[in-house]
Amino acid sequence: MAKAKKKNQQPFNVKTFLSTVDGGRTVKTYRRNEKIFSQGDPADAVFYIQEGKVKVCVVSGAGKEAVVALHAKGDFFGEGCLAAQPLRLATVAAMTECVVMRLDKVAVVKELQEEPKFAEHFMSYLLARNARVEEDLVDQLFNSSEKRLARVLLLMANFGKEGKPEPVIAKISQGTLAEIVGTTRSRVSTFMNKFRDLGFITYNGELEVRNSLLNVVLHDKPQLRRVEESAE
Repeated sequence: MAKAKKKNQQPFNVKTFLSTVDGGRTVKTYRRNEKIFSQGDPADAVFYIQEGKVKVCVVSGAGKEAVVALHAKGDFFGEGCLAAQPLRLATVAAMTECVVMRLDKVAVVKELQEEPKFAEHFMSYLLARNARVEEDLVDQLFNSSEKRLARVLLLMANFGKEGKPEPVIAKISQGTLAEIVGTTRSRVSTFMNKFRDLGFITYNGELEVRNSLLNVVLHDKPQLRRVEESAE
């Protein structure tokens, strides 16, 4: 006779689990714009965001900086050390006040080997993020600048993720948005003004993303095409 499945099993809570890791764990609060680590630093730990948002930047040999990723509450970053990466390939800095847990590489490897639920959660996260990177590449190759900007704003507001969206997002400069989207600051300014005029966003000290922006991106409504044409 098959064993009955256990009822009322609690879902795996990664934050609670990580708070019990024995050794190699520290928690720190970072101020806005404070660096968590810099490009070229030793890669010896994995980080987990308990609160706030961070940005990942890469600087070229010529000194040009580009924002290549954003991470928010519940995300990991710095996992390159697990793949024998000796030095950090990017700089990570806080976009808002952040609470970040640092886990030594040795501690993470130990937990991945001994705790199947954590290993499953971590692998699922990495696979989902890899899919996100592929979507970003497709976005850069095939979508217009304003659709890329709309997608970035929606992702920052957590649309499409598990849980309730957070329409009011962290303050972010138009220059940073331009770096992420791959366009100029002036074009971002034009698109943001048009999005506001069309009622897709509001910003007056705080930036709020409306559901209508998601609908327009999904269905490729003509309003966005007019926004792109007006910026040419």
